[in-house]
Amino acid sequence: MDMDPQELRYLALLSEQFPTRQSVFTEVINLEAILGLPKATEHFMSDVHGEYEAFEHILNNCSGVIRERVREVFGSELSQDEQDDLCTLIYYPDEKLEKVADEMGGLTLDWWRANLLRLVRVAKHFASAYTQSKVRKSMPVAYAYIIDELLRDQAGQPEERAAYHERIIETIVDTGSGPDFVESLASLIKRLAVDRLHIVGDLYDRGPHADKILDRLAEHPNVDVQWGNHDILWMGAAAGSEACQALVVRNNIRSGTLEILESSYGIPLRELALFAERTYRAGDVVSPTEKAISVILFKLEGQLIERNPDFGMESRLLLPLVDVDADVVHLPSGDAPLVTCDLPTLDPDDPLRLTDDEQRVVRSLGKAFADSDRLRAHVGFLYQQGSLYRVDNGNVLFHGCVPMNEDELFTTCHLRGKPRAGRDLFDWMDREARRAWMAPTQESLDLMYYLWCGPLSPLSGRVMKTFERTFVADKSTWTEPRDPYWELTRSPSVCKQVLRELGGDPEHGHIVNGHTPVKASSGESPVRSGGKVIVIDGGFCRAYHKATGIAGYTLIADKDGLRIKAHRPFTSIGDVLDLNADIMSDTDRFETSDRPLLVEDSDTGDEIRSRIADLRALLDAYNRGILKERES
Repeated sequence: MDMDPQELRYLALLSEQFPTRQSVFTEVINLEAILGLPKATEHFMSDVHGEYEAFEHILNNCSGVIRERVREVFGSELSQDEQDDLCTLIYYPDEKLEKVADEMGGLTLDWWRANLLRLVRVAKHFASAYTQSKVRKSMPVAYAYIIDELLRDQAGQPEERAAYHERIIETIVDTGSGPDFVESLASLIKRLAVDRLHIVGDLYDRGPHADKILDRLAEHPNVDVQWGNHDILWMGAAAGSEACQALVVRNNIRSGTLEILESSYGIPLRELALFAERTYRAGDVVSPTEKAISVILFKLEGQLIERNPDFGMESRLLLPLVDVDADVVHLPSGDAPLVTCDLPTLDPDDPLRLTDDEQRVVRSLGKAFADSDRLRAHVGFLYQQGSLYRVDNGNVLFHGCVPMNEDELFTTCHLRGKPRAGRDLFDWMDREARRAWMAPTQESLDLMYYLWCGPLSPLSGRVMKTFERTFVADKSTWTEPRDPYWELTRSPSVCKQVLRELGGDPEHGHIVNGHTPVKASSGESPVRSGGKVIVIDGGFCRAYHKATGIAGYTLIADKDGLRIKAHRPFTSIGDVLDLNADIMSDTDRFETSDRPLLVEDSDTGDEIRSRIADLRALLDAYNRGILKERES
């Protein structure tokens, strides 16, 4: 039978990589073997909000996975204190070595021998779940050969082989390479402990060091990001949205984290500060700088709303309703007193017009955001590794919600002249967000702001009351009604429809969300709707600890199923070193597989089976003489 020309062209290209039948045999055997390996561990985190130290520690301990495996490897062979010391050595090798050396007055050969061999055993335990090729690629280059030799150490090996490994250890110590080698082994262990990291949104705002988190993620070999509303705000600011820029500045003023703007990203606020100082009254309830940027924001937002009537955001046009003389704002629900009437740049006849000084501030901010190479690198990473949602192993990951209502289920959003809902809405907004970065227009930049706070934005999911929370004294006006999504998805049948709509597995998949802090102290659970919805925003941000009662949730998916980890607050690296005071975590394994899951049970397995089918087709082409073998 003749072969389809398109298929033949594809197989011809594939034959460049596998030019002989023997090379095809070898690759098929390799891929078939990989299908029988244990399913790799996945780590899900969300709403980190700039809390770099806690993020780094949970990344180092892999949400307790390393501690669990150390316990598996050593059991009663090591005391609890010895296991704690070993875990700390893996988490923070440089700091731990320095501390132990100080306490012991120097590290002995016996100490080096014992701890290096322990690290090798832990590394070998994790390496057993991967192919030798992948383990080698994960090794730090400088010590790859030596680590590879040590990992071949097997129980019951000949004495000569054991002596060979002892000699390697002694030479490492004798040459002064011990600290570097410990660092390399610790790095390998952490790399193998978790195969893939999923960040389900909100790296930015509230905490001070989102930039350090993004630097760390950029080094990670296997990570994806589902954009959160705070991420999209910074992405819009970097792309050139003036409204997003003003709101980024305002948020950081209110949270006291201006360091990330001025020091980390080199975005000076001098023009804003000087303008605020000469324009607004000091000693007011709202500081001059916050008042200045807030008024600029609400003017820019108002202009954006007026040029985008399809956004349906007219209810946010509140600046024109301010009555400074009466000290109130005329809200639809009635007049509400203002917390300040010191608003000298507000023209009652044209309330959305920026003054000349305000325009200078806006231009200076725009130039500063555009000139920040580090911010652009971080936002570029978010675009490259991120998306509005992700389907992974039948699960659907997204930060906020799917806009819903009880009548149609998926709310229809009429934007840019076309109705969109469900997956179509997600896909279109994802494309528009990318266009704002690659080929920005005013329309696409405006949509970035809509994604932050629009009434039907999947990243918002609530009616934001930014103006009220800034200028209105009555806190009853601050209430932000939520999208029906959170109530409707209490029903497993609705969850299945959401999974089906976004391309997940309605029977076995899960929805993984962030965005809404789980108030564990009030009895809320992160696992909802019979396990179909998992909300992993437990409050990494310190400001949320009192409300949530914990310091964040993480989710672990491994060969045995799914488990949620509830973390207690991280104190400091010093406490970890001094007291072996790890972030203590409570584990809830809420879904257990009836058998250990393998690579063949995952999306990677589907990809491998597709690859095997292609290779078998190539082999058939060789056998039938359709393609000729070549010298490799």
